[in-house]
Amino acid sequence: MDFLRPASWEEALAAKAEHPTAVPIAGGTDVMVEINFDHRRPEYLMDLTRIGDLYAWEVGRDTVRLGASVPYAEIMEHLRPELPGLALASHTVASPQIRNRGGVGGNLGTASPAGDAHPALLAAGAEVEVESVRGSRRIPIDDFYTGVKRNALAPDELIRAVHIDKADGPQQYSKVGTRNAMVIAVCAFGLALHPETRTVRTGIGSAAPTPIRARAAEDFLDAALEEGGFWDNGKIITPSLAKRFADLCAAACNPIDDVRGTASYRRHAVGVMARRTLTWTWESYRGAHRTTEGAA
Repeated sequence: MDFLRPASWEEALAAKAEHPTAVPIAGGTDVMVEINFDHRRPEYLMDLTRIGDLYAWEVGRDTVRLGASVPYAEIMEHLRPELPGLALASHTVASPQIRNRGGVGGNLGTASPAGDAHPALLAAGAEVEVESVRGSRRIPIDDFYTGVKRNALAPDELIRAVHIDKADGPQQYSKVGTRNAMVIAVCAFGLALHPETRTVRTGIGSAAPTPIRARAAEDFLDAALEEGGFWDNGKIITPSLAKRFADLCAAACNPIDDVRGTASYRRHAVGVMARRTLTWTWESYRGAHRTTEGAA
């Protein structure tokens, strides 16, 4: 195994063009596990830790540009107001040591359905900025996952950053694991309310071959909230509405039985998480709605 260590982004792109099979490594929290267990033996490893741009973030007027290697700990500490769903997901990642090393770019590169960041990125509607010597492009998160541990990157492309809209409403994240720390998700669920567009987005992890959205559930809830005037009157979500949303989220899953959980348990757990996160996010929205009305 040869080791490549570019000193700049331009050198990294040139190296990736010359060696398309090179596996990039920054935090190494996924790649090193696969190498140590002999699940992967790449011809080249490309160390990206000397490229400072990958560890930087920028908060704009409407969006956050998050470098691919920004550690989860930094997201938790500095970007919670702008990216609350992703900050909550970051809390569930492994241990403090791994949260200080691992970043969203690694989750995206590995594209495991159990990656903790994926549900939050789907719910927020992120875009992945990728680049090669041929140029750069942005891939909508909905188009990024193409199969089990497969993504839309071309062989010569590297992930440079993720662009995420700043939260305009409450966001939540929930994860089921076999213990409280250092655990791969049995299943996970992310939910984001977008009051400006009066829409809801979901993200489901570890309950299908790829991270997915529950689109039928989103469409149902969008229509129900609009028809009932919920966005304007801030009414409590009825149990029947929450149950229907949860049932549709569970139905969106296509899970497997494995050592962490059965398919039927995963469907059930996703439904429970969907109902709970909907309740939590809507109560947060109602609280903000009442505060706004009181100020007016």
